[in-house]
Amino acid sequence: MSGNRDALRIGPIELGTPVVLAPMAGVTNRAFRRLCRRYGAALLVSEMVNARALVEGNDRSSELTAFDDDETTRSLQLYGTDPATIAAAVALLTDRGVHHIDLNLGCPVRKVTRHGGGAALPARPRLVGALVAAAVGASGGAPITVKMRLGLDDDRLTFIPAARAAADAGAVAVALHARTAAQLYSGEARWSAIAELVAALPGVAVLGNGDIWTGADAVRMLDQTGCAGVVVGRGCLGNPWLFRDLTAAFAGAPIAEPPRLGEVCATIVEHASLLVDHVGETRAMLDIRKHVGWYLGGYVVGGWRRRAIVQSTSLTELRDRLDDLDPGQELPIENRGIPRGTRRGPQDVTLPAGWLDATADAPPARGDAELALSGG
Repeated sequence: MSGNRDALRIGPIELGTPVVLAPMAGVTNRAFRRLCRRYGAALLVSEMVNARALVEGNDRSSELTAFDDDETTRSLQLYGTDPATIAAAVALLTDRGVHHIDLNLGCPVRKVTRHGGGAALPARPRLVGALVAAAVGASGGAPITVKMRLGLDDDRLTFIPAARAAADAGAVAVALHARTAAQLYSGEARWSAIAELVAALPGVAVLGNGDIWTGADAVRMLDQTGCAGVVVGRGCLGNPWLFRDLTAAFAGAPIAEPPRLGEVCATIVEHASLLVDHVGETRAMLDIRKHVGWYLGGYVVGGWRRRAIVQSTSLTELRDRLDDLDPGQELPIENRGIPRGTRRGPQDVTLPAGWLDATADAPPARGDAELALSGG
């Protein structure tokens, strides 16, 4: 295993470890970012925020832009399809102290792509360039990056022309999730495409995303593709300790043993407590449910106990039910490094009529793509 990698630069931001937490809706909020920060995540990107909703003063979107006082580097992903709206949103965010903005060009959800947003945008490279140029012009020097997929499907790959358009317009880094929109999260990530993008964008930081489950996976991705860093998504779900392992792997240091169940349970309670502080107990207990399943994944808990824990309605109830588990239980060897999160897919990709025939740089008609994702 290789170690001692070069620092990753995202514009003026220098990261000692070339690792970025992927923006994940409903996951990478302040509570989860705090836990990841403890274990060494270098750049923590917030949940996706809808540009139009933010500009219009939507309360939910404004909530998503909140950061802890000790988040010294504030990073956020922005979604939008209209350059003017993107520019207005970027100006708002940088005025609020955001240091880095990533543009979402890869969301594969049908309600987004059918209106020309997300993973549909790279099919119009000129529009991608216009969006990035608008963001760069309004950012006041804060670095702008983009995150995209390979394309719509295997027959309609868009990542190289779109990435070139983004870089030419001023994006300082391009993150590539090496799956198509049609794949969703199924199959294997095509790391060879990350290497293709590295070759196609000399002088631009290319970040690889897809199938990083262990520290060894991340080092292997850099070795195989030559990318400048990795973006970690599903691998850290219920597993903020992955960032500790990534830091060790890149330094060539030994990887620690996975946490025993007692430490996992204590982290679940802490995670829930942080959510209570931010959104109140009712919302927190609903939000923590999905995390409980991820945290306990691979441990021998039992179906009825797992269901009872997930259905906890108060912080006290959650703590009491977790106290019934064996704190000394180790994660079985066969369950270490297994995939986490959804593996949903494949799917058919839905696009607006005539979307692929158009050569103009126009955004989707009437801003429908932004309406489809109002509130982020």
